[in-house]
Amino acid sequence: MKTIFSGIQPSGDLTIGNYFGAIKNWLSLQNEYNCFFCIVDLHAITVKQEPKELREKIMEVLAIYIASGIDPNENNLFIQSHVPFHSELAWILNCFTYMGELSRMTQFKEKSLKVGESIPVGLFTYPILMASDILLYNTDLVPVGSDQKQHLELARDLAERFNTLYSETFKVPEPYISQNSSRIMSLQNPMKKMSKSDENINSYIKILDEENVIRNKISKSVTDSLGKISYNDFQPGIKNLINILTSITGESVQNIEDRFSSKGYGELKKEVSDALISEMLPIQNKVKELLNNKDYLVEVYTKGAENASRISYKVLKKVQRKIGFI
Repeated sequence: MKTIFSGIQPSGDLTIGNYFGAIKNWLSLQNEYNCFFCIVDLHAITVKQEPKELREKIMEVLAIYIASGIDPNENNLFIQSHVPFHSELAWILNCFTYMGELSRMTQFKEKSLKVGESIPVGLFTYPILMASDILLYNTDLVPVGSDQKQHLELARDLAERFNTLYSETFKVPEPYISQNSSRIMSLQNPMKKMSKSDENINSYIKILDEENVIRNKISKSVTDSLGKISYNDFQPGIKNLINILTSITGESVQNIEDRFSSKGYGELKKEVSDALISEMLPIQNKVKELLNNKDYLVEVYTKGAENASRISYKVLKKVQRKIGFI
């Protein structure tokens, strides 16, 4: 059985972009692959976090994973910092990575602009930690969006570079491109990806947003003045709403266009709101239940870390022997 690795940062609140772009797709993967779904808290601290809030968000993300349908008995659910081999391998890979490779990373360029002059080194080197995450588990496939393709390419380059120097050690991972995942865009600027770090709170919908908040944000979503519901690049706001609806219902774009051929934007927004609330409400209720049972969540992440440590330790020891460590 092939292995898949994926993870989400526990920084800020998870949005429906995280849900439809990643978590919901994991549900089908868990039945076909050996899956490692990680909460990547080491990545989260590349920007300043409030300790109390970070601890809360880590538990919340784990609860969202499980509430969304990720089975902890069938998958490896764990917290990244609980497996120290991620950091150990990252340091070794640091020594095989070139400055030029990291300086070309577009995400670093974008994120460093928000930080100002005092740019943390971790923000520059975190693609190496991402490579470590992937390579530690002999990962075959990595679900990636377009914004992460560069980072996966670095992981592949490092694996091949190390294998060339020291003989076959790492499995070279391939991208997993889902046919069903939708790229959910900002509700206020549908030309850019929905982001939990957006300054405009109306641009994103949190997985845990209440019903009235969801309806309000959808109703305020940017559309256009054409007045026709059509799925095309000239109407990015309408296209985004249709993508959200198809992600929930599985209905074809063509069918939605046909049903709304004589209807207005308000009717489309109402249907999207209704569908989204129906999808999120059971997850929200389950999250509340899980967060009230912290002992169970601790049991899940402890078991997950033990299993992940056992597997990743073997890979790290092989690497250490190859480079000459005793």
